[in-house]
Amino acid sequence: MKGAKGKGAAKRDSLKPVDDKKVGKRKAPAKAVSKSKAKAGKAVKDPNKPKRPPSAFFVFLEEFRKTFKKENPTIKAVSAVGKAGGEKWKSLSAAEKAPYEAKAAKRKTDYEKLMNAYNKNRRAWLTMMKNPKNLSLK
Repeated sequence: MKGAKGKGAAKRDSLKPVDDKKVGKRKAPAKAVSKSKAKAGKAVKDPNKPKRPPSAFFVFLEEFRKTFKKENPTIKAVSAVGKAGGEKWKSLSAAEKAPYEAKAAKRKTDYEKLMNAYNKNRRAWLTMMKNPKNLSLK
């Protein structure tokens, strides 16, 4: 007899262990990155640039965080505070959200004033650096 009878026997014979090296995802060859491109990837942040203002939700979260920690001193996870704050924010009506939106709008106008001043100073500095003849080094 050549083998067992039936269709199942033929399937068992055809199944063989697979070479693990051939199976799997193909990976692209690693590219050689030059030193100049590696350094030029991300621009350096200016420490004098004003921070962006928080949205109404984050203004709400500043206050909510304080009350949540008083009510739940044992919970230390940041994610728990965020989840509870998100649920509370969703349950607030538009009238309850209004004071937070007003605070956020005020912070945004303050930020825009700061950015205008920052951009004026930055433009003046950049034009001064482009024309080194204007610099007086005494």
